[in-house]
Amino acid sequence: MHDDDPHNGDPHSGDPHDGGPHADAPRESDPHAAGPREAPRPASASPAPPSHDGERLLPTDMDVAARDRRASVLSLLPTVAVVALGGALGAAARYAVERAWAAPPDGFPWATFTVNVAGCAAMGIVVVLFMEVWRAPPLVRPFLATGFLGGFTTLSTYAADTERLARLDRAGIALAYYAGTLCAALAAVALTSALTRRFAFARRGAPARRAVR
Repeated sequence: MHDDDPHNGDPHSGDPHDGGPHADAPRESDPHAAGPREAPRPASASPAPPSHDGERLLPTDMDVAARDRRASVLSLLPTVAVVALGGALGAAARYAVERAWAAPPDGFPWATFTVNVAGCAAMGIVVVLFMEVWRAPPLVRPFLATGFLGGFTTLSTYAADTERLARLDRAGIALAYYAGTLCAALAAVALTSALTRRFAFARRGAPARRAVR
């Protein structure tokens, strides 16, 4: 007696998913069945970034821009070096003053007060001399103004001293220190700027005016 299913008993016939011995074997694709294969396409390069005027930069333009950026960074290294040197010297000088003129935790911070006021006074002289009177070498102003005086004066210690005095219930000293430092620093930079400008231009026999840069 024959079974009605024509595929029964034939392991190579019918649906491969019916459980035959070759059901899970992957089918080999005929390389000529689907025609010639399409060659893989190369990954497209990312579009060139636009320039500042909206036009696309060619690869040569991008190379030139990269070289210009590297040259710009390298040209800043001498300025960064003199600023770092001046900052180290200024911070060391401030540390020496604060160590030599130490104040009790609840006392008036005379060392920091003097350092900040003296630094602002010196800044007034430096700004007038090297921006209005003389044409200083390119590295002098960064060394003195940004480097040395930037490291010599301190805003963070000024704020920390004010907070500590207020926390220790020395509100009067905290207020005097806070307002006194601000007013004295502004007065110092204004006074030294005016005096330096007057003295320098008087010696040159010219009216006190800002030099055209």
